[in-house]
Amino acid sequence: MSDNTQTSIETRLFINGEFRPSSDGKTFPVINPFTREPAAEVHEASKADVNDAVAKAKAAFPAWRALSPTQRGKYFHKLTSLIREHEQEFARLEALSSGKPVSRYIDASVAADAFSYFAEAGWTVQGSSSWNTPGQLNITSREPYGVVAAIIPWNVPFAFFGIKVAPALAAGNTIVLKSSEKAPLTCALGAKLIAEAGFPPGVVNVLSGYGPTTGALLASHMEVRCLSFTGSTQTGRKVQSYAAQSNMKTVHAELGGKTPAIIFPDADLESAAAQTSFSVQIFSGQTCNANSRIYVHESVADRFLNLLKSMFGAAVLGDPLDKETTLGPQVDQIQYERVKSYLLIGEKEGALTFGGDAKNGYFIKPTVFENVPEDAQIVKEEIFGPVVVVNTFRTEEEVLAKANDTEYGLYAAVFTRDIDRAVRVSKLLEAGTVGVNCTSPCMPKDMPFGGFKGSGMGRESFLHSMDCYLETKAILIQAGS
Repeated sequence: MSDNTQTSIETRLFINGEFRPSSDGKTFPVINPFTREPAAEVHEASKADVNDAVAKAKAAFPAWRALSPTQRGKYFHKLTSLIREHEQEFARLEALSSGKPVSRYIDASVAADAFSYFAEAGWTVQGSSSWNTPGQLNITSREPYGVVAAIIPWNVPFAFFGIKVAPALAAGNTIVLKSSEKAPLTCALGAKLIAEAGFPPGVVNVLSGYGPTTGALLASHMEVRCLSFTGSTQTGRKVQSYAAQSNMKTVHAELGGKTPAIIFPDADLESAAAQTSFSVQIFSGQTCNANSRIYVHESVADRFLNLLKSMFGAAVLGDPLDKETTLGPQVDQIQYERVKSYLLIGEKEGALTFGGDAKNGYFIKPTVFENVPEDAQIVKEEIFGPVVVVNTFRTEEEVLAKANDTEYGLYAAVFTRDIDRAVRVSKLLEAGTVGVNCTSPCMPKDMPFGGFKGSGMGRESFLHSMDCYLETKAILIQAGS
């Protein structure tokens, strides 16, 4: 891999097929959360840059829309190969910007799979027909919006690059994507490979900048007709507000979560502990679907907790570039201080029985709280760190009420060998995805992913994403006599 030098990392904006500095010269630092030293100085898109990117995407739209799925797909195939060739470089850049261990890096593989699938999927965009109205042949067509915007999070940025860009383009749209200010480096590399794959100028534009400025400009832009957002529920509300106050653009959002995992007494406790432990630790707990609430039946609670804590204790904290490291630091000081504040709150609300602040840079140890009231902040609010609340239950009715007593509904899990119970509980859990004897991040690529309640609207996956990037038109054809 190349060394960590400023010249080896692309940090400019990608507009109309070219890299350029921000129009007003503004930049912002990306801090390596492990060394706490600058990793790069990244260009911040101004209002003029946002307007130019949208204008170039709009100009590129007619020609891109006119291509067949096969003609679009040839660019996707080239990009897929390039992403796979650069997977180590993606992993290195993510370690430098967000502290994600290279041993846990999945983003490039997820993105490559997305571009590979959507290289062919455009052929499935079809409408319907009807002779039901006498004298008329009536048909529907599925058509792209035009310019789509995507605003992605910092925890798995390049995965979301693929998850959003690939279906939007396959459907015939052009796109302007804003990367997170916390982790913009892999998206810039993705833009570099977009250019190398030969995508026509303007079809894909990649901007870096902050949410309240660059993101808000995109969300309120009158020429953006559809917006896909992944991030916190709080920011999702703002995005939806901007959209409503501008041109009523269609918004799809995958937001926060507070995933419950229910452990019944007949569950395979070792498997349940291993999977829930991984769910809480992956990406240092900085995932929307981490099972941050575990409800274990009181008859097996002690055994389960011993297994969970043993697996938490095996975490290897260290340099994200070291392949032995399994748990990196929190993404930055803001997130580290946020998680620490929840640790202090939690100690007042319940019992911290394992882990806590590592007192070493931005590291938080995998942490367990027990005996926490259901109305406590650490039970109700998304912490976004390697912190789990483990409470006990006696009856199925009781635990379902607790699991569903949240404004979130992204993911839920149930562990039991009783298939009748598994089906019954899965039906009653209020979540967009329910895992039976499995938990997050388990998410098959052909299953719809999205949330109930405050966890979002719309669904993403191989078979469902393109629906979010297409409008339906009715065409009424009066037949001749």
